Amino acid sequence: MSKLETSEIILRVAVDENRVPEKLSWSAQDGGINNEEAKAMLLSVWDSKNQESLKIDLWTKDMPVDEMKIFFHQTLVSLSDTFMKATQDEKMTATMKDFCDYFAEKLELNK
Repeated sequence: MSKLETSEIILRVAVDENRVPEKLSWSAQDGGINNEEAKAMLLSVWDSKNQESLKIDLWTKDMPVDEMKIFFHQTLVSLSDTFMKATQDEKMTATMKDFCDYFAEKLELNK
């Protein structure tokens, strides 16, 4: 039996007295990332036993709304790409991409 290697991704959240995030940072040694600052993060994990996704959505209190809109758009586009890679479902991926275009248009992100 071969030995499994492990890799760590570390998330750090500094919060104020009300537990509102003030600072987010992350490290992923295998990816060459060391204590990089972030303004927002979305983390989803799949609980196979309960057949449900679990998530953590955090953003700092100084995350600008205009950047949040861009962040969401880019995340939706990325999810579309990941969905295609994971399922090879071209028809649904195209539908998801159409929604991403609609989302960007309605938020006027393409200007």
